[in-house]
Amino acid sequence: MEEVQIISTCLVRSTSNESICDNNTPKVSKIDMTPWDLQFLLLNTVQKGLLFYKPKEEENTLVIKSTFIDPLKTSLSHTLHFFPPLAGRYSTVKNADDDTVSFFINCNNAGVEFTHAVSPKLTVSAILSSSTLITLFPLNNVLNIECVTKPLLGVQVTELVDGYFIGCTMNHGLVDGTSFWHFLNSWSEISRGYEVISKFPVLERYFPEKMDVPIHLPLKLDDEKLFEKTEVPTLVERIFHLSKENIAKLKEKANSEMGTKSISSLQAHLAHLWRSVTRCRRLDAEEEVVITLIIGTRSRLNPPLPEGYFGNALHFKQVKTTAEELLENGLGWAAMQMNKMVVSQNSEEVVQMYKGWVENPSLISKGSVYGGNTKLAIGSTPRHSIYRTDFGWGKPIGVRSGMANKSDGKITLFPGAKEGSVDIEVCLSPETLQAMENDQEFMEVVTKI
Repeated sequence: MEEVQIISTCLVRSTSNESICDNNTPKVSKIDMTPWDLQFLLLNTVQKGLLFYKPKEEENTLVIKSTFIDPLKTSLSHTLHFFPPLAGRYSTVKNADDDTVSFFINCNNAGVEFTHAVSPKLTVSAILSSSTLITLFPLNNVLNIECVTKPLLGVQVTELVDGYFIGCTMNHGLVDGTSFWHFLNSWSEISRGYEVISKFPVLERYFPEKMDVPIHLPLKLDDEKLFEKTEVPTLVERIFHLSKENIAKLKEKANSEMGTKSISSLQAHLAHLWRSVTRCRRLDAEEEVVITLIIGTRSRLNPPLPEGYFGNALHFKQVKTTAEELLENGLGWAAMQMNKMVVSQNSEEVVQMYKGWVENPSLISKGSVYGGNTKLAIGSTPRHSIYRTDFGWGKPIGVRSGMANKSDGKITLFPGAKEGSVDIEVCLSPETLQAMENDQEFMEVVTKI
């Protein structure tokens, strides 16, 4: 990766501390955190970035001053007016009665970190072919729990030879992918001249009736082990592109093998990926293999969460089998194991898991979900609205993630630039990835971008 030069870093604050989701919404000062939020405290942040070509008249020029940076800061400040939690910080309260601690989001308008950078030799094509983008993101290697003092959101705008990269680092205890892209879409609308965003965030968090709030966590904030950061082993990344047509073929094959029509496109291509990674890891037949899926809870609750719910609304579920079963039983069988688990996640199951977490809080660690050469952990979804995030330069030509929470077996799903296609960003050991690139069964559905 070519050198990136930092031009300036500052804090951008909201134009107001008021939330204007509707005329009756009062000033937002404090937001209690749900189990969906708190589970991420010991993990890293969310890092996603968008790649754009420069407008024609600016090609092959570096606008190192403030020609386009100042308008971006202004639009960001205006957008934060609608999203006051993002400009805040975490606060904690020690509960003397049971020696626990509670977290909440303090909407104090402390500010968002904004960095302007340039890379005089880095091109759009180099980023599209690169797998190491750490210098294009701010707030690297930050744990969510550290944002009592650090910003909940950081933005780095890097000017390239022929394009721009906007890298965003957002606290995962504050948002999930749906809310992340809700904010990015809204910021791009304000950047294009909108006075008001098209979809307002709903800032009130979900808590079942009769639940005591805030939630008490048995944590000792002076315990240095909470803030330990694990070293990432040598890993490599690659994006595999699946066309709409090849995804349809996988779905048809999986459903045909099982004599059903219930297997989704997502389940079919994840089954294809899971089987290839397992094959290429050359595991013992009896070795247990695990795929961890994100279960979105917005539409599963009864009644569903309101449109624009801003926060986390998800939990994780695992599908387990042995390497032998996974490889011998075929694509349809693997997809059906995921299908059965997903279908079981109804409103009753969601609420039960939510309340069960409160009774026995469990914070996710990298090792529990992401680490290990027998696991796959699926992040993000190809259903996110990414390619409508237009800051006035046209739609993005690519999306990439940073190094946050990367480990052997971390899979990130993005929609492809062409409607109906999917980009699968895999993070694996060099040996496994090399084997996958030579895995004819897997590669026969992969399309060159």
